[in-house]
Amino acid sequence: MKFLCIYKPSKPEGTTPTQEEMVKMGQLIEEFTNSGILISTEGCLPSAKGARVRMSGGKFTVTDGPFTEAKEIVGGFALIRAKSKEEAIEHTKKFLKVAGDGESEIRQIFEAGDITPEYFGEKATADWK
Repeated sequence: MKFLCIYKPSKPEGTTPTQEEMVKMGQLIEEFTNSGILISTEGCLPSAKGARVRMSGGKFTVTDGPFTEAKEIVGGFALIRAKSKEEAIEHTKKFLKVAGDGESEIRQIFEAGDITPEYFGEKATADWK
């Protein structure tokens, strides 16, 4: 299974990690990569360099950053492999011990093997036959 882990730090946006924090994160990334857990990971630039694009009723609204709500700030992401959601949670806890205070939203990635009649409900099950 693949999981997307979206990290939202508690630190003020733009806080630069210390050299020690960078070394520890590098070691964790190397460990996760070598063990086949980590598929991809990146950090985000400050939200001042970003934008939000919304569509409602066929019309687009673009809001330029910065975004002020701490809960809205995405610090980065990791795409990982895990055997279960519980295992993904354990990997994420290990990441947070290095990254520091914050939260990580974990979302399972929809893969081809996930498409079954049961996934789509009764109507799809009837159509599937």
